[in-house]
Amino acid sequence: MALLARATTKNPAEWTDRDLLRHVLRSEARAWAELVRRYRPLIYRCITKVTLKYAPTLGSADLDEIYADVMMQLVRDDMHKLRVYSPTRGTKLGSWIGMLSVNAAYDFLRSAGRRPLLDKTDGTVDPHEECDRTPLDQLIEKERWEHLNTVLSEFTDKDRTFVELYYQKGMEADEIAAEMQISLKTVYSKKHKIRAHLVRVLGQLGADSPIGDLAAAAA
Repeated sequence: MALLARATTKNPAEWTDRDLLRHVLRSEARAWAELVRRYRPLIYRCITKVTLKYAPTLGSADLDEIYADVMMQLVRDDMHKLRVYSPTRGTKLGSWIGMLSVNAAYDFLRSAGRRPLLDKTDGTVDPHEECDRTPLDQLIEKERWEHLNTVLSEFTDKDRTFVELYYQKGMEADEIAAEMQISLKTVYSKKHKIRAHLVRVLGQLGADSPIGDLAAAAA
């Protein structure tokens, strides 16, 4: 009981990420304040990493709007974004929040017509406060994106959206189903159909193509 009491009264700044997440999901005000204190600089850093590349003249009001959207994502739907996070997958809480921040910045710029589909940022990020690279980032190098976009131009709008959600943002099947308003069965069916098409098209490009080896990775 004494150990439990000490753990409960511990200063929030001393909490581990697991402790912080547990208290945040209990809707404790001090936990939310600690999350904001701990990750606000990271969120702005990830946002700025994107906006400086694609919209360097963006005003502070726009950056604040993107930040507000990130915070809304964290509390929306009974904190669904935080509840689906699992430290057992080997991803730090900061990396997860950083990924959400990067995606929010991309969404903001795309809505303003300032970013092509499936483009990406570059540069070095502090490994202790990184903005997670997305699954598709890990499959292909920067110079392959232009070629991949050419391939995707032949896809339907829905298939392009699916590719972005699954490969770029790394969303789970249930999240994609909710986002696209389709059933889980359709998600898995579309996943296999699109992957097979990518493997076929990319395989035809040959090993010397800038994205030819993506076929093996997608299989």
